[in-house]
Amino acid sequence: MRDIFDAIAKSAIRIKDAIDVKDIGYSQQENSSGETQLQLDIQCDMIIEEEFSRVSSIHTIASEEKEHEELMHEDGKYFIAYDPLDGSSLVDVNLSVGSIFGIYENKFGAAHMVASCYVVYGPRVELVFAQNKTKLYLLQAGEFEFVKEIRLNEKGKLNAPGGTQQNWAPYHKEMVDGLFAEGYRLRYSGGMVPDLHQILLKGGGLFSYPGTSDKPEGKLRRLFEVFPFAFIYEKSGGGAIDGKNDLMSLGHAHIHDTAICFFGSNYEIARVKEVYARHI
Repeated sequence: MRDIFDAIAKSAIRIKDAIDVKDIGYSQQENSSGETQLQLDIQCDMIIEEEFSRVSSIHTIASEEKEHEELMHEDGKYFIAYDPLDGSSLVDVNLSVGSIFGIYENKFGAAHMVASCYVVYGPRVELVFAQNKTKLYLLQAGEFEFVKEIRLNEKGKLNAPGGTQQNWAPYHKEMVDGLFAEGYRLRYSGGMVPDLHQILLKGGGLFSYPGTSDKPEGKLRRLFEVFPFAFIYEKSGGGAIDGKNDLMSLGHAHIHDTAICFFGSNYEIARVKEVYARHI
């Protein structure tokens, strides 16, 4: 696993350099969701693929930017699904973005996840890696140095509700409004990585991306985004559900399958279960 950590760290340093350049214009290509890719999306994808190609323990990779998985090494045992630059459309307004990695053993799927990682590119570059515990690292002088272990409180103070509000179900809106009535503070940048990172480091809260009238099965992808963060939140003492079931109990039929998702500390996850139990 150390070789994978090192490859992610090298990728992160190269991606940070790529973000800092002037040209981040759109390409003529589309990703698997039909979204026009930024040149930066393509570059970051290539950086990670290149670094992973040097790691013999990696069998197969799957990128959010590509339709199909790719074989790396026949004798490898790890399967890695990654989003090379989550929130890339925020780069041109200088907001934080990130990379997400789900590390699976022998095949893709939540039941086979053995580690998870994400990188935040902001005023500082930070890396969070979860295996048995969740650990925070900070990029300093070209190296990622260990900072601390991350643990969530039982109850948080932040509320990050995703999705267009006009497409929310009434009961979901009522739940979100109820948290605000309790004194929760709104924290939503439009980037999954920085918002979930903030909740983790500030002790807790709720990040939600519900099923909506335009995306009833949610927007975020299971292998690349949902399972990696579910793993991290569970290892940090919190929870991750689809409104009813634990996200890590879900399967997938295609590498780009999506899921409704809620991530948070235990109090907020219990609140979601209570509300959703009456409606789904």
